[in-house]
Amino acid sequence: MQKNQLQDLTLAELWELFPIVLTAHNPQWSVWAEEEMRLLSSLLVKYHPIISHIGSTAIPDIQAKPIVDILVEISPDIEWQSIKDILEHNGYICMSESETRISFNKGYTPAGYADRVFHVHVHRIGDNDEILFRDYLIAHPEYAEEYEKLKLSLLSKYKSNRDGYTEAKSEFIKTILRLNNKCHVT
Repeated sequence: MQKNQLQDLTLAELWELFPIVLTAHNPQWSVWAEEEMRLLSSLLVKYHPIISHIGSTAIPDIQAKPIVDILVEISPDIEWQSIKDILEHNGYICMSESETRISFNKGYTPAGYADRVFHVHVHRIGDNDEILFRDYLIAHPEYAEEYEKLKLSLLSKYKSNRDGYTEAKSEFIKTILRLNNKCHVT
């Protein structure tokens, strides 16, 4: 039997089909993010979401995985299941779910990446360190450049291991968040 559905693939097979690739910054990423954010806003209009373009594709002039990350913040009193039902009905694939977060992918196919790929992170309002990280790197290009160098240095070791790649970046991200907090202490 041929495996043709993503949910039938093992994690190792998924990582092989969707390796980590870094590309030069593409100005189209912001356009695609805006279009997808408008779509998400219309799909979730009754929940009054706060929607933001996050991740490396939101940071000018650094290489990134060509995957547009979007953060959708919703009120804590909204049930996940209603959000999950709406997004899955509209082509998003639920990838993980916890009590405080749920994430979806769009643009992954059994043949590999589509032209436009999105990761949609649904969090409770205020759970948005990704925005603080993005804004700090935009305001401090020297740290954005350092982050890019870190990602490039990790690529060969973690090309087919997303969890390892993410974990290897975590200390840098924590450092930036601490620096950001120091900047905002009054």
